[in-house]
Amino acid sequence: MTLPDKMSGVVLTGHGGPEVLEWRDDLIVPTPGPGDVLVKVSAAGVNNTDINTRIGWYSKGDNDAEDAAWTGVALKLPLIQGADACGTIVAVGKGIDPSRIGDRVLIEPCLVEADGKMLASPWYFGSECNGGFAEFTKVAGRHAHAIDCGLSDAELASFPCSYSTAENMLERTRVKAGDTVLVTGGSGGVGSATIQLARARGASVIAVTSPSKAKTLQQLGAERTLNRDADYAETLGVNSVDVVIDLVAGDKWPSLLDVMKPGGRYAVAGAIGGPIVELDVRTVYLKDLSFFGCTVLEPQVFGNLVKRIESDEIKPLVAETYPLRDIGAAQKAFGEKGHVGKIVLKVG
Repeated sequence: MTLPDKMSGVVLTGHGGPEVLEWRDDLIVPTPGPGDVLVKVSAAGVNNTDINTRIGWYSKGDNDAEDAAWTGVALKLPLIQGADACGTIVAVGKGIDPSRIGDRVLIEPCLVEADGKMLASPWYFGSECNGGFAEFTKVAGRHAHAIDCGLSDAELASFPCSYSTAENMLERTRVKAGDTVLVTGGSGGVGSATIQLARARGASVIAVTSPSKAKTLQQLGAERTLNRDADYAETLGVNSVDVVIDLVAGDKWPSLLDVMKPGGRYAVAGAIGGPIVELDVRTVYLKDLSFFGCTVLEPQVFGNLVKRIESDEIKPLVAETYPLRDIGAAQKAFGEKGHVGKIVLKVG
């Protein structure tokens, strides 16, 4: 395959609204270095990580650009975002078997290797390096996972960020058969993934959502749904769940601890309801609760996710698709939260 010198894509030029996303037709096609593969991107998912990075949500300094990346440092702009990507390997760097050319791959978004070296602290694809919002991207070969299944590119692009985040939270909290798991934000990408992945482990799932989305989540595997406005302790009873998978935080956060059994496990990977919560430390130590903040993936998580996809244990949930050029409209629809599952961008 003869590769072009230039490609089209979307670049982040600063922090702010959709106006800081710029369509370009003159981007340089990356050259794979030692240990790298070059991927022709076919589809990329829309997710909270990319939007939070764009608006500076990760900053603890009032959206200050100096600490607006998820690692707490400044981004190198302009940047090609896109944490969720599916595509085909079209070229390889030194040290990568040329037989990998032609592999259909999912890109693992949490990176431990980049630019030919192991990283002291993990990067996130599309944050500390360019991601999937362009026709081509490069990534270390270890993070381009070959996948063999009948799903479409758009369906595959719905998996990487949301499902690996969900699987990581379940892994960290050691969810097993017989556990009762409460999932907040059940209709979002990570929430709906958690429902499926927890059920695949044999757990019972209770999902918090709006009434209009309850039936869909029950079809995914939730045994019960709760209205977002419900009093969790009154509805479920105190000391009633083994694990809480929290993507919301916000004002109702203390009640999540009330419903956890003694020895319960709590994992968090989002705060769409607000990042500042009220904590009575006595609840934590008197109930022997364990807390897990989940960003960096455990080493086995993404490979296990690919196996679950290939064995048809979990299903993609694509709500809408948009051309990459319409990323502003796609992210607007994502922010309105009227969908269940993922919104995906078609690339190229």
